[in-house]
Amino acid sequence: MNKESARGSPPALFVSDLHLDASRPDAIRDFVAFLRGPARSASALYVLGDLFDAWLGDEQLREALPASISQEFAALAASGVPVYIQQGNRDFLLGKRFASASGATLLPDVVVHDLHGTPTLIMHGDLLCTDDVDYQRFRAFTRSAGPQRVWNALPYAWRRNLAQRLRARSRDATAVKLPSIMDVNAAAVEGAMRQNKVTRLIHGHTHRPACHRLNFDGKHAERWVLGDWYARGSYLEVAADGIRAHPLGGDEAPHRTPPG
Repeated sequence: MNKESARGSPPALFVSDLHLDASRPDAIRDFVAFLRGPARSASALYVLGDLFDAWLGDEQLREALPASISQEFAALAASGVPVYIQQGNRDFLLGKRFASASGATLLPDVVVHDLHGTPTLIMHGDLLCTDDVDYQRFRAFTRSAGPQRVWNALPYAWRRNLAQRLRARSRDATAVKLPSIMDVNAAAVEGAMRQNKVTRLIHGHTHRPACHRLNFDGKHAERWVLGDWYARGSYLEVAADGIRAHPLGGDEAPHRTPPG
């Protein structure tokens, strides 16, 4: 369990679902500015999945965009800010080579870190969407060792073409699903928090930024959902005196809640 408990220590910052791709230069520019700006004053940076819109294997580091992002992470880590990266459903093949090039630590799918004295469950969030049975089956299959060995043995160009086809099929399947099916399941959330003995959860994946107040087992709890970086980037600041959601490039007052 990592610990960020000193009262006067800088905040930890969280982002997810950036879906970086060469076709979205504005998001790339904003993220680089974030890494060179607010992130430099953080106690740690957490990227909770779907950093890239697709990750075909760590050979992708030879492409310009992944190489430049890994260099930005490495510069941030060299400045003294720990960088933690969690795999998402789009980039679950992010591996040790990318982490090493980035000076980052790859986190497991489910992990608890102590942030300013509060044990906090950290997830990408797709594991909580248990109502989407088809996706959970696909997830279990693609995360298993056999299919990953087959995938990694394919020529890189083949993987890129196949990934484009799979994304098209995924878009078609998503278009006919009810929004509620693709959101988290309340029982799965409570089960994960109960199993990990926490009253705070931070995750991404659903692209529905909010703070949800929960009550179970006679305890008050909270679930923070991170926003995506499609229309506009944002990050979550977890400090000793509370949590704030920061939109990028706007005049809105950040949403703050006191420590619970």
